[in-house]
Amino acid sequence: MKIHAKVMAVLLILFLSATMAWAGGQTASESTGEQTARTTSVGGLPRHETLIVDILTGKNANPGNFNMWAGWVGNDKGLQQLVADPLWVVEYTLGENVDTLASGPPIYNDDYTQMTVKLRDNVTWSDGEGFDADDVVFTVQTQIDTKGMSYHAQMNDNITKVYKTDDYTVVFELKRPNARFHAHFTDRWGALRMSPEHIWKNAEDPMTFQFNPPIGTGPYVLKDYDPAGFWFIYERREDWDKSPTGLLYGEPGPKYVQFMYYGTAEKKVIAEARHELDMADLTPESFIAAQDRNEYLRGLYQDFPWYEILHPCTTGGVFMCSKPPYDDRDVRWALNLALNVPEMIMTAYNGATSLSPAYVPATLPFYEWFYEPMQQWLIDFTIEVGGKSYKPYDANMPFQLADQAKKAGQPVPSDKEGILEMFGYGGWKYDPDAAAVLLESKGFTKKSGKWMLPDGSPWEMYLVAPTNPASPQFKWGFQLGEQWRKFGIEVTVDSTEMKSTIDQNGTFDVSGAWPMWANGGDPDLYSVVQQYHSKYLLPIGEPNAGGQTSRFSHPELDAIIDEMEGISSNDPRIQELSIDAMKVLVREQPGISLGSYVSVLGWDEYYWTNYPSGDNPYTQPHYHWPNFKFMLPRLKPTGRK
Repeated sequence: MKIHAKVMAVLLILFLSATMAWAGGQTASESTGEQTARTTSVGGLPRHETLIVDILTGKNANPGNFNMWAGWVGNDKGLQQLVADPLWVVEYTLGENVDTLASGPPIYNDDYTQMTVKLRDNVTWSDGEGFDADDVVFTVQTQIDTKGMSYHAQMNDNITKVYKTDDYTVVFELKRPNARFHAHFTDRWGALRMSPEHIWKNAEDPMTFQFNPPIGTGPYVLKDYDPAGFWFIYERREDWDKSPTGLLYGEPGPKYVQFMYYGTAEKKVIAEARHELDMADLTPESFIAAQDRNEYLRGLYQDFPWYEILHPCTTGGVFMCSKPPYDDRDVRWALNLALNVPEMIMTAYNGATSLSPAYVPATLPFYEWFYEPMQQWLIDFTIEVGGKSYKPYDANMPFQLADQAKKAGQPVPSDKEGILEMFGYGGWKYDPDAAAVLLESKGFTKKSGKWMLPDGSPWEMYLVAPTNPASPQFKWGFQLGEQWRKFGIEVTVDSTEMKSTIDQNGTFDVSGAWPMWANGGDPDLYSVVQQYHSKYLLPIGEPNAGGQTSRFSHPELDAIIDEMEGISSNDPRIQELSIDAMKVLVREQPGISLGSYVSVLGWDEYYWTNYPSGDNPYTQPHYHWPNFKFMLPRLKPTGRK
């Protein structure tokens, strides 16, 4: 995709400016020259046959549990990338869906009350058993029958009956028209992936079954793992050509793939300099430090902007909308207006992210699909503050960010188009006075600079964040905590390996989670807004394995989602409905929609090369996405041992 040259240049300068202090204190021996490479991996495997990648979500809290159908078990420990397969996978870089276990796209009848799926007839499970329609029917029926499973609500809500007509054809009879029912089986970062009937039929309780070792249709099998959750090793199947990946793309290059959690960014820099880590998410600062220490290190681009800025996720945070005071829209708005967003962006990413206030990332092509059509609406949008209409949108914020960068001596695009492309279209105002008026109208009071709840007790907020400093959830979590402390709220930021469990159970006040999940790179937002439907809303404490983190719903959003289900993906009305959904989210603010996802990928090319790049984007570039398996057949060994 085309990246504006001026934007690339300013991103380079912005990132360089943040690295000087971090890298300046290192010795010459640490920052220059080739490090001695190990001949074996941490698990004792031949290093030249082993690809070692980071674990994005950190040390795994459930290392021996591979049952991803009953909730999050650290699925990015290799389970979703190498073992399990869905019917389809979104390839957002290319803007297409990959037919994985399905042999083609879903087939709907005329009124979208029936979906037929044709399956591949030459796939086997990793233990040699053949994959067929019985596995699909069993997987879906288990979800229907077992309360608490990830897709229990969705399958019960949609399906009248699921059955096979032959060994490789499955039919879903639907309760009502739903032209997007296949979205539940289409993997972005999560889908109803298929499970082997011949293994699962012996499980006494599908909710507690550990599924260890995991048997999948992916091209690798589990070889070993650390009981403490720091690493997982997978070995290429001997019959890799019986996996969808092998059938589509050929033999995976690495014989072994090791997922290894090293911890902080500086530890990952050291590991990559020693050629003990091939792929990692880094911070902007540590990426430059890693380049200084490792001549083989590169990002998505060979030079600026180096990293991926087209990721289809919006970053920021979410409120727990099912508990007071966060169940009140005015309180949520007050907390948004108490944030100095330009300051946060400059601190977290040195300005290098696009303002994304409307729950989709402000990156191409979302500008054209959403932000340009919505711009005047955002400018005119009002909320009531102190009995008066108040316009919270600041269309000048991108230019404010540009001025801050310019004052810091950094070259910034001088034309409006370049500034908007770099910094986004606008964001929510920083107005603590308006925030205070909103809170006081709800009975909040302030004593000695600290906010008290309407019942007179101190406002103490519990904010949960992950442990990986490279994650936007980590960065924004601590930034949010600092901003609200300045505003007068007692905030505890808990950086914990249990974040996923806490998110699922809803036992937080604010989470540094995505305000909205990624869609497939098209103007149809059904796949990401359907999670907000009230029929999926669960009480706090009950795991929402397949639902959205904020536990927010709204009747207008329900109606939009219902209408989306009844029309084709190609209907021009879809984009209008997607914008309508965004407007509801903007008005209600179930989260903090800050900026686009900036993914600072660092790849060591000492042992492996031909990673996807900006010049050759043959697949999405992440090792934690389910499509990672599609990258492996394209990786090439360098011949170094």
